[in-house]
Amino acid sequence: MVEKIVEGLLGLLSGLGGLAFGKQLMVFIISLMPILELRGGLIAAALLKLNPVESYIISIIGNILPVPFILWFINKILEWMRTRKHLSKIAKWLDKKVEKNRKKIEKYGFWGLVLFVGTPLPGTGAWTGCLVAAVLEMDRKKAFLAAMIGIFIASIIMMILSFGVLSNVI
Repeated sequence: MVEKIVEGLLGLLSGLGGLAFGKQLMVFIISLMPILELRGGLIAAALLKLNPVESYIISIIGNILPVPFILWFINKILEWMRTRKHLSKIAKWLDKKVEKNRKKIEKYGFWGLVLFVGTPLPGTGAWTGCLVAAVLEMDRKKAFLAAMIGIFIASIIMMILSFGVLSNVI
């Protein structure tokens, strides 16, 4: 399913392909997006037949970039969204997402957040993990570190899956 979404996004972003670093920019943009994150970025890079090491770096940077903004500003944004008629539905949806994942992260704290972010499945990742951490008012520096470790874990797993690195080693 993620591959189909990535293929669709690559189609939408195909106009960037003509730029000098257009394919890399597509990978970066997809890596910035919630839900897809670096998983989507690395799948896009593999589909675009980009260099694995370059793609790895681009995807990690794209996935890390939103993390501090989520940790430091999402609570204020959610408060504002709750007061707006049309945005309150999105805020409620995000609140449900937090509640759904609260116990997973609260139970294990720092390491729970690492594992949650590091599990490369839809609905997990840095965006959701940092959203939950911010709402739970976890220490931001610890949450940032946990997200970074989780991103690196997810990136290694996704490199193996996206580029077949394991098959080249064996």
